[in-house]
Amino acid sequence: MNLEDLNQPPAEPRSGQRCGLVAIVGRPNVGKSTLLNALVGQKVSITSRKAQTTRHRITGIRTIGDTQYIFVDTPGFQTRHGNALNRTLNRTVLSSVADVDVVLFVVEAGRYGMDDAKVLALLPEGKPVILVANKLDKVVRRAELAPWLKGMQERHPFAEFVPLSAKRPEDVRRLLEIVRPHLPEQAWWYDEEALTDRSERFLASEMIREKLFRLTGDELPYTSTVVIDKFEEEGRLRRIAATIIVEREAHKGMVIGEGGERLKRIGTEARQELEKLMEAKIFLELWVKVRSGWADDEERLRSYGYE
Repeated sequence: MNLEDLNQPPAEPRSGQRCGLVAIVGRPNVGKSTLLNALVGQKVSITSRKAQTTRHRITGIRTIGDTQYIFVDTPGFQTRHGNALNRTLNRTVLSSVADVDVVLFVVEAGRYGMDDAKVLALLPEGKPVILVANKLDKVVRRAELAPWLKGMQERHPFAEFVPLSAKRPEDVRRLLEIVRPHLPEQAWWYDEEALTDRSERFLASEMIREKLFRLTGDELPYTSTVVIDKFEEEGRLRRIAATIIVEREAHKGMVIGEGGERLKRIGTEARQELEKLMEAKIFLELWVKVRSGWADDEERLRSYGYE
């Protein structure tokens, strides 16, 4: 499927349709992007073990029966670093939840810390908030969840509690059913087959960034990004040239790897996944450049696509 040009509404909306915006919020690394991909049924947001993988508002779309869910995956709210990048990311979180119909507040099942509390305190009043206790599969003593859930209810008047694992399809289906009544009855905003409102160009940069973080592990600081220099369509062929931006010369060596092997692997894995996602042949060129201090430079952030 071509993922571009998905903003055309259906010609004849059916009566009784539901459609609404669902924000997915939480501190970094609670599994928001994994949950979004599971709810949509296909990867539209990147995932890695590194905190702050998601940096943009990602919209994923799922249409089931008479209901269209429009999910907004936000960056994890940053409380520990005050550079320009994190200030921009936090503004993205706040703007994302301002106009939604329901909020999914994602935490790790059985855990609640200061960073979770800071995110919860920012949620707007008057909107239904569903507590999603993710990573249930990692909880050893399930009996301890009941008192934990009771304590969570005392922190906020949640509309629903949903303990789940985003990796279990039955849990994801249950969450969709719980969200449905909170969406307004109105015509769908997107075509029934739409998966995301993001362009293929944007998805290409995200996929490269995912492979970058997955294959460098904890070696590379999160202040690295990907800029698409060229994106050309020739029928079922996409010619893409991209630059990986790092802050230091030493980081450049980490990305390239010995004999260029790591950069080659990043490109290969990104190309293979993009070919599946776009159903097209991908020709991908990758470069690495050093741009010291880019994460604290407002002008550069805008030029790299950060709102």
